[in-house]
Amino acid sequence: MKRNSLLSLLNSYQPEPGMEEEMWQDTIHFVNENPDCFERSLLKGHITASGWVLSADKSAVLLMHHSKLDKWFQPGGHCDGDPAVEDVARKEVWEETGVEDLQLLKPGIYDVDVHLIPERKEIPAHYHYDIRFVFAAGNDQSITMNAESKDVKWIPLTEVENFHDSESIMRMVRKVSAL
Repeated sequence: MKRNSLLSLLNSYQPEPGMEEEMWQDTIHFVNENPDCFERSLLKGHITASGWVLSADKSAVLLMHHSKLDKWFQPGGHCDGDPAVEDVARKEVWEETGVEDLQLLKPGIYDVDVHLIPERKEIPAHYHYDIRFVFAAGNDQSITMNAESKDVKWIPLTEVENFHDSESIMRMVRKVSAL
């Protein structure tokens, strides 16, 4: 079954108690109930993957200013049928930032988040069940932007809250100290 590798990752993950734990449980339920959970065509929601990319010295994170949502986020995106969520996260980081040299800092999942994507044009509001991985970028890599972003830059961890102070983002900032 296509979902087994993700279910195995989710079952071996230990979320933070509280909100993340609830989203983790919701994600496990969603994956178990929806064989097509990796498909964007599943209109109620789908699995996405993203990368929390730290500088080599772990003092900064690579964020992009998302064009459509007009907010700063970590790079990530749709799985489009691919159940290899870590590979999807790597691909999305490369496509959205140009950064290719990535070292996985923590085996398995770094964070799980469920968030509502607002209705847009002919696409109804739906949920993204985001599976997040943490990477360190190699030194001296060029950053590039694509059409999905207004800007991409390294932001010192101490300044992230000035760009996006949601619990979802700040939870990942807090987790850096455990790496």
